[in-house]
Amino acid sequence: MDNYYWMRERDSKDVLEYLKSENEYREEVFGYTKSFEDSLFQEMRMRIKEDDESVPFLEAGYYYIERYVTGGEYPVYIRKKGSTDAPDELLLDGNKRGEGKSFYDMEGWGVSQNQKILAYSEDTIGRRFYNIYFKDLKKNKEIKDYIPNTTGDFVWANDNKTIFYTKQDPQTLRFYQVYKHTLGTSFKKDRKIFEEADETFNISLYKSKSSKYIFIHTGSTLTDESFVIPADSKYEDMIPQLISKRETGHKYSVEHFQEYFYILTNSESALNYRLVRVPIKKLASPWEEIIPHRKDCLLEGIEILRDYFVLSEKKDGLPKLRVKSWDGKEDYYIETSDPAYDMYVSDNEEINTSILRYEYTSLTTPYTVYDIDLKTKKEEIKKRTQILGSFNTENYISERIYVNARDGVKVPMSIVYKKGMKKDNNNPALIYGYGSYGSSTEPSFSSNRLSLLDRGFIFAIAHIRGGEDLGRQWYEDGKLLKKKNTFYDFIDCSEYLINNGFTNPDKLFAMGGSAGGLLMGAVMNMRPELYKGIIAAVPFVDVINTMLDETIPLTTSEYDEWGNPEKKEYFEYMLSYSPYDQVERKNYPNILVITGYHDSQVQYWEPAKWVAKLRSMKTDTNMLLFYTNMDSGHGGASGRFESLKETAKTYTFLIKLAEGSGKDVMHGL
Repeated sequence: MDNYYWMRERDSKDVLEYLKSENEYREEVFGYTKSFEDSLFQEMRMRIKEDDESVPFLEAGYYYIERYVTGGEYPVYIRKKGSTDAPDELLLDGNKRGEGKSFYDMEGWGVSQNQKILAYSEDTIGRRFYNIYFKDLKKNKEIKDYIPNTTGDFVWANDNKTIFYTKQDPQTLRFYQVYKHTLGTSFKKDRKIFEEADETFNISLYKSKSSKYIFIHTGSTLTDESFVIPADSKYEDMIPQLISKRETGHKYSVEHFQEYFYILTNSESALNYRLVRVPIKKLASPWEEIIPHRKDCLLEGIEILRDYFVLSEKKDGLPKLRVKSWDGKEDYYIETSDPAYDMYVSDNEEINTSILRYEYTSLTTPYTVYDIDLKTKKEEIKKRTQILGSFNTENYISERIYVNARDGVKVPMSIVYKKGMKKDNNNPALIYGYGSYGSSTEPSFSSNRLSLLDRGFIFAIAHIRGGEDLGRQWYEDGKLLKKKNTFYDFIDCSEYLINNGFTNPDKLFAMGGSAGGLLMGAVMNMRPELYKGIIAAVPFVDVINTMLDETIPLTTSEYDEWGNPEKKEYFEYMLSYSPYDQVERKNYPNILVITGYHDSQVQYWEPAKWVAKLRSMKTDTNMLLFYTNMDSGHGGASGRFESLKETAKTYTFLIKLAEGSGKDVMHGL
């Protein structure tokens, strides 16, 4: 029997009063630290250069720029014709669009092939239903044409009047349909051109870099299928052409160059993927292999230029950019230096160039945009994010550690701390983890994190199984009936920090969000004595009830990740770790839970029920705090400064517990 099932009654008086009372309780407990929380918010905000802009990127004769203005929560999008010195042409002002709205999110924008019409998608609730709007750039005014309740995902055709967009199931929110819209006509007349019937699959759209093809991609955790539409079609009776029919276990993605489609595929037992190509005019012909499968290297993507292609790879848990010339004469890697870092291909919209733009960051290096001439290998820093104040990268040290897990596997862990840290087991430490969906947590820079590091905190990322940090097998070994490896890895990394002089259980904190919130709930049930405090953001904790309810968004598409609990083997295994179901009468750490009322991925009632059950069962006097942002969804508060307020809440929780209470909390400000 579920005593808290009533919390699913969204917008009911009882639910709203419960969430309000929990928010008020958090404010009451932290009442005397409110000034500290506010000061922490200002401290983080003061590191941000408010009047900032992105490095311009060139597309179809225009330089596009994302700009922030002082005091602005959202970006302003502009472009300049022909030169970065040309006058600004305003595309969209996010601050005006979001003015007066408690939540605002622009999912995407795109300009028609003739550069005259802008399309963009917005959500003002946080539930991830986006309306698509249009603007005549020549006249600088909105067009009386819109499409409601889409996923926000769309692609322009080359006739400058047609867009393709996706729609979600209104109940499950599964992306399952593709529609065609013609400017000047009502969305009610839009024609559906594709529908995915399999409830475990989701659809996405994208356009080839050459702008010659539009791809409809439908995929599940295990299987992909892609269709192609010529971007110059008349689109009246057009039928998308199949690239390769779906076969269970076959994952693939497609890009175009000259007479070929280039395909990243795991076919023929290529667990970490290989690169092949097939002639566009002979799609049924055998695939020609370009890059073979490598057991020790994950192939993640390809960037195509006129004379080169660049492979995004991952080896030893770290990203690599491999440059190859089409003529086969050149083959090299772009060099890196930090022990733990992230690097990835950035905005490269033009194909007729030898310049590659990529971004680089590490735990001690702010985000840096590079342009590299692939012929000469000469690099130029186009921009490094400016951190205001006294920040100096030399004041911090990062490490890459490999932890021996209980089954003998070596688990990578990235660590950063302030220079001068002593391994005397007396440092406060925060360990972060995710470990699901094959999503890797890269060791990137955060200016907000400096508020912890400068107060003596050690920050660690556990690159646990369930992610794809060490290749596809790393993911396979952390899902379904091997899911507990994710939790064990995190616990083993936590114990490493304790056993090797970094911290002790009275100063060790753990944090994770979404599926990482599941991780928090699981390790908290398994080893509560390891942690002083736990922060669980938008946590997926009611695993059994959620996976048994096919009406809840994302449920059916995630059977391949967690298992189908209608099957006894999976039900019993999921039940054995489900945080909500495994709450016991025992002592728990201090806990802070954060969620969004409009979350469409992890419904608010999961953490609400979990907190209520913990309150009734736990035998300690530690803090259990629950905060619901009544205006946000899965991503938390919108806006670059409003989101800092939520970060200030979590950091106040950490610092308060690490330094004590009362006046001690104010130390350092």
